[in-house]
Amino acid sequence: MREARQKETPHHAGHRDRLRERFLKSPDSLPDYELLELLLFLAIPRRDVKPLAKTLLVQFKDLNGVLNAPMSELTSISGISDNTATALKIMRESGLRVLKQNVIKQPVLNSWARLIEYLTAAMAQEKKEHFRLLFLNKKNELIADEVQGSGTVDHTPAYPREIIKRALEVGATALILVHNHPSGDPSPSPADVTLTNAVIDAAKAFDIVIHDHIIISQNGHVSFRNEGLI
Repeated sequence: MREARQKETPHHAGHRDRLRERFLKSPDSLPDYELLELLLFLAIPRRDVKPLAKTLLVQFKDLNGVLNAPMSELTSISGISDNTATALKIMRESGLRVLKQNVIKQPVLNSWARLIEYLTAAMAQEKKEHFRLLFLNKKNELIADEVQGSGTVDHTPAYPREIIKRALEVGATALILVHNHPSGDPSPSPADVTLTNAVIDAAKAFDIVIHDHIIISQNGHVSFRNEGLI
């Protein structure tokens, strides 16, 4: 009976228990592949997922790349079902919401590092450009966060009149403009500078302040204000 029971126990069961214990004692000590293993445990309860975790990291470079990968690319990996890919996307969205809750209704200018952390997690891995608007009230608290438009790999259409119209609708008195550069280079283009100046000009008539325009990329970010462009 004892031998039968041992045969029924998968060889990785003990590994899972030990990994959970290590995580609970010191979460920061786990390398990415072991943290990804823990995530995969939740979706794949009866398999050794260490090889799968390592395969995902090789394919998508790091944990952030795995969680941001499109569903179609995730499910192209042998061993990743629709359910498992969905679980990974749920984990990404949960993490984003936690980061967003750290900055929403907070004075943005006093929690700048948290804001950049959230924007990087939300946009750095995107393969197309997205134009985002952060709406602030008189206390510079973030009251709304919206993606206004999406475009191609190197262009997103954005219209100053629509931006200001939306700011008035949500009752914002200040804005932070944000977009990403999928190329990995966060340097502003001449078109980025021209758009920013156009939005600033449109906002003046309504006493709306443009605090900054931030460009997010995989290799860092650029603040127009820090660069003297605003």
